[in-house]
Amino acid sequence: MYIGIDLGGTNISAGLVDEQGSIVRKGSVPTLADRHYSEIIKDMAQLALKLVKDEGLPVEQIKAIGIGSPGTPDVKKGIIMYANNLRFNNVPMRMEMQKYMDLPVHVENDANCAALAEAVAGVCKGARHSVTITLGTGIGSGIIIDNKIYNGYGCGAGELGHMVICINGEQCTCGRLGCWEAYASATALIRQTKEAALKNPDSMINKLVANNIDKIEGKTAFDAARAGDAVAREVVDTYINYLAEGIVNVINIFKPEVVAIGGGISKQGEYLLAPLRSIVKKRVYDKHGPQTKIEAALLGNDAGIIGAAMLGREMGTEI
Repeated sequence: MYIGIDLGGTNISAGLVDEQGSIVRKGSVPTLADRHYSEIIKDMAQLALKLVKDEGLPVEQIKAIGIGSPGTPDVKKGIIMYANNLRFNNVPMRMEMQKYMDLPVHVENDANCAALAEAVAGVCKGARHSVTITLGTGIGSGIIIDNKIYNGYGCGAGELGHMVICINGEQCTCGRLGCWEAYASATALIRQTKEAALKNPDSMINKLVANNIDKIEGKTAFDAARAGDAVAREVVDTYINYLAEGIVNVINIFKPEVVAIGGGISKQGEYLLAPLRSIVKKRVYDKHGPQTKIEAALLGNDAGIIGAAMLGREMGTEI
């Protein structure tokens, strides 16, 4: 049995996970991110210990603890070098956690954990090479090459959301202009939908939110497009084009067997994926060899827990 901890800016989620990547028991507590890291890690440990106690297991039956955190990890030292939304700088995650539980502790980026989870127990299971893209506030991404998380030099690889798809384009939070994240994240889609609603007051978009554009969500344009609204249809088509552009780049660089799309927007299913696949198929460089599958991620909010837990299986990142 393994413990997986998904550390987020709002909540700490943790679970007991078996060898196959199935969650046996899980729970969560608020992160209260303004606190000192030692207090946050103490709550992580107490949550993990509670799950073990509630399941009636001795701690000795837990093989390892895995922690998925936003930011840049040093996976060898067990440190989170930097995570801006948690105000982490060189946080000794492993050392602090082992004050409470004398077990092996593995630390990784949360998007990498999601990718590992999909590779072990999700839509990428059975694929040696896969990329998981999470469409949320930004674009999270994790790369699996030869059944292992690809960290790159200094554990800073995998920031696919910050490849530029439009020179001198939209301002990105990273400081650059034209990043994929600035066009294809859920945040970007909400911005695009609001802009269309303001320009087209008679659009179904406005009716769905009672003319309050602050209520627009990632799914609003899709809902209006399904209802036959031409303005929303244009928003959706443009968004899918932006999403496809980045995925084509990902496939041209890595040629994975599967690209998994996660986040709330992935719940649009084939309404999103069918046109996305069609565009990608036309634009990828290799049109003659075996083609990358594009699928919706399966594990949802559990991916972080499962992937973190699986860090402890087979000496770290082996699948």
